[in-house]
Amino acid sequence: MKNILKIIFYSLIAILFIRCENNDKNIEGRPNVLFVLIDDQRNDVIACAGHPIVKTPTVDKLAENGIRFTNAFVTTPICAASRASIFTGLYECKHNFTFGKDPLKKEFITSSYPYLLRKWGYNTGFVGKFGVKLESQDSILTEMFDFYKPSPMNAPHFVKLADGSLLHSAEIWGDEAVKFIKNQTSEKPFCLSISFNSVHAVDDNKIPGNEGHYPYPKVVANMYENAEMPKPKLSDPEIYENHPEFLKNSLNRERYFWRWDTEEKFQTNMRAYFRMISGYDNVMKRVIAALEEKGLDKNTVIIYSADNGYYMGNRGFAGKWTHYDESLRVPMIIFDPRISKKATGKTIDKIVLNIDIPATILDLAGISQPQLYQGKSLLPILDNENTDTWRERFLFEHRMEHNKLPKYVGIRGQRYVYANYYEQNPPYEYLHDLQKDPNQLENLINNPDYKDVLQNMRSKCESLENKLINK
Repeated sequence: MKNILKIIFYSLIAILFIRCENNDKNIEGRPNVLFVLIDDQRNDVIACAGHPIVKTPTVDKLAENGIRFTNAFVTTPICAASRASIFTGLYECKHNFTFGKDPLKKEFITSSYPYLLRKWGYNTGFVGKFGVKLESQDSILTEMFDFYKPSPMNAPHFVKLADGSLLHSAEIWGDEAVKFIKNQTSEKPFCLSISFNSVHAVDDNKIPGNEGHYPYPKVVANMYENAEMPKPKLSDPEIYENHPEFLKNSLNRERYFWRWDTEEKFQTNMRAYFRMISGYDNVMKRVIAALEEKGLDKNTVIIYSADNGYYMGNRGFAGKWTHYDESLRVPMIIFDPRISKKATGKTIDKIVLNIDIPATILDLAGISQPQLYQGKSLLPILDNENTDTWRERFLFEHRMEHNKLPKYVGIRGQRYVYANYYEQNPPYEYLHDLQKDPNQLENLINNPDYKDVLQNMRSKCESLENKLINK
């Protein structure tokens, strides 16, 4: 009996040794990951997407040498819920976190991409706006990150240095990111998440220089100085007037009067907003240069995206929060230096989501995706694999408790968009035909020609919502 126990004991030791040895071997060749997340930026406000004014040379270079996704969306257009979704790969209806809700549950955190990466041998770092409250936050953060430098405040801001000068938050996170990179070696892979406060607004004018709601780094202070900012797309007052009262009186409209309702405000804030974009782009250039200096650039995959879209006076609105594309669509670029040049510089129009980001990062690291994830790895698309069964639609939702942010759930397909503002009395629905009306100006909910389409979209929305909640 003793001999049998000895055999079992030494067999277990051998298995553990082999597993450890295999884990060390698996670390070799894994790519580093640099994930850059922007706050409040719509998909079309980068130069490589065709914007005629804003200058984003660093982002453009990533697109030129990588893959740009032209149909990237968030599932909930508000930073708290979206960032929770990006960490966990889950829809809001599953992780149930947004402003005013209980902290994100530990069972979801332990399946987050930084937690799993660190568990499987990666050095993990985070700098900038975290934006999510976690169950057992202080202890769990040490299990997620080797290097953690969160923003003490969510909006872009300046910090007074010892010499009395002011440094912008984007530059601060650039400094911290460079510090992290300088301490890395090629012996162990890393994942660094940079979460800029930019380009979120500061919602009053009590900022240095009284330069509007978008404080920008001084290095870009002269950019766009003589540029005339064109009127926002869909600025016809009739577009706003066609909305139901609950949207006309929402926070989207209230904040419109904070920053977009006069020509002076519009010109000042648009220039400042673009300067902030060019400011973080300049910081990204410095971070990428640090990778090159350390010789880590050839094995570092860079993922760039945003936490939600943004209104800049469009439809008579400010902010995000609605079912329209201005709220849901975000930029997304993946640059992988290991991919052949022949396969880069392309755009892909498949529907991709913020919840795909953690699955993609884990796939890059060779780590199996947790079963509870509701997103998909984007590597099959990057590797030109057969993606005929790729998603054709997705659920979008907004469930924050706020008297000026109406809740809704909806579904967006390649042609039709359905939204149900379910707490209105009676519930208020939208149906858009993107093929005939890409700007989503016409609500077809009462059009008899779309009766069958409406029933189909209602059914798909309810079915997908139940599936996601119960998965």
